[in-house]
Amino acid sequence: MHAADLMSKRADLTPDRIALVELETGRRFTYAQLNKRANRLANFMHNELGVGKGDRVSILAKNSITYVDLFYGLPKIGAIFAPFNWRLTATEVAYMVNDLEPKVLICEPDFVPILKEMQADIQVEHTVTARGAELERGIRLEEHLEGASSAEPERPTLDSESPYCILYTSGTTGYPKGAVIPHRQILFNCINTVISWGLTETDVSPVYTPLFHAGGLFAFLTPLLYLGGRIVLARDFDRVASLKWILEEGCTVILGVPTLFQMWMDSEYFEEADFSSVRFFISGGAPCPPKLINAWRKQKGIIFRQGYGLTEVGPNCFSMTDEDSVPKTGSVGKPIFHSKMRIVDPVFGEEPPVGESGELLIWGPHVCTGYWRNPEATVESIKDGWFHTGDMAHMDEDGFYYIDGRYKDMIKSGGENIYAAEVEAVYKKHPAIKDAALIGKAHEKWGEIGLMILTLEEGRQATVEELNSFALQSLAKYKVPKEVIFAENLPYTAYGKVEKAKLRENYLQPTT
Repeated sequence: MHAADLMSKRADLTPDRIALVELETGRRFTYAQLNKRANRLANFMHNELGVGKGDRVSILAKNSITYVDLFYGLPKIGAIFAPFNWRLTATEVAYMVNDLEPKVLICEPDFVPILKEMQADIQVEHTVTARGAELERGIRLEEHLEGASSAEPERPTLDSESPYCILYTSGTTGYPKGAVIPHRQILFNCINTVISWGLTETDVSPVYTPLFHAGGLFAFLTPLLYLGGRIVLARDFDRVASLKWILEEGCTVILGVPTLFQMWMDSEYFEEADFSSVRFFISGGAPCPPKLINAWRKQKGIIFRQGYGLTEVGPNCFSMTDEDSVPKTGSVGKPIFHSKMRIVDPVFGEEPPVGESGELLIWGPHVCTGYWRNPEATVESIKDGWFHTGDMAHMDEDGFYYIDGRYKDMIKSGGENIYAAEVEAVYKKHPAIKDAALIGKAHEKWGEIGLMILTLEEGRQATVEELNSFALQSLAKYKVPKEVIFAENLPYTAYGKVEKAKLRENYLQPTT
């Protein structure tokens, strides 16, 4: 069993149905057209560049249909799709290139400077340019695709464990790690999402999030193209234009991250936007503040859910019904269909009582095979088939799960463990606070103290004394941050997570 024929089969079943709308150009592609593009890409790579089974092909580019061509074309020849995060520096990308050793690297004009900066430090057999990028000895992608055959390429021997793609994690605790996503994970993410989220072939979903992320690829794009639905693909995010596209294209299921939902709500078009065509909104990537969820519900009368996932296990690990989404606000739901979850004490491995936090463990056919060329990290993360997420979670008496933060995002102050997510959640409840991030700061007496960085809601003010007094109503005194700083904004990843490494760079003095 493999997933190399997903687009081929769907094109056979519904060849003339519109599969994808590319907003940048206005082009609309049927399933038959997408499959022919994938075949051309595969035949070009194999016949002209010698790409075959096990070879890696990478791209440094913003969202475009080229990602879709690569994602569905490369598996047909057994090659592995491995996109890079274009938001990273040349040094960071060079590390991943040297770790991955791709046979082909595709680059757009915006990222030529990065490629030139790291060229002396990397070795790539073929550099392919797209969208008119100018590089010495660069092979022009569009020109070669035009002449490539659209016939189905001959499949190599593949099975469920064959690598389909390699996606690099953010590397918040060190160098990025390449999660190896096998064919079975691609297939079962589609099956789980369709079944557990109740998707249908009439659903339409926009993709604003980057396609170098698991969320951009797997939250709705691959499940809907598996099912025969439609994807609306955006190259960039514009808060007003994106809302208009949702309405104009009749989108029915919408994924966003907390920062996107905040930007949409703050936009001048939000008040007049009519979301009557939307079946549900879902937030992922980072915990979404309940007050933001409730504000959307109150102002627009919509269904709003919260999801959870990781690159290594896919972005769609839980689900809930529309009816449960309100009374269970803050929950990510119950485990998806073909999956098992456990919550355990990370030290002793025992399951805590209902309502108490432990580490979330996930088992199922949607778990990755491990990390590329990193057996130590693989063994540490996957034990007896269970993926150890490193996330704190608890389950309520009804079987609904709640994500409480990262175990590694902990401050040790005076011998006491302080989990950042717990403290941040309390400060975010204050009506004046827009977002909160807690980091540890070295201290001579306590070892570490909490340094809280806060952003304020527009037009609101609050004093440190007022906020700490508010926090003391819910937190033990030792958990209340010893220092508080107000900032204009916080640095975020593409998926709405606060980049704490950057906060440490900005607010902590380097030790000597």
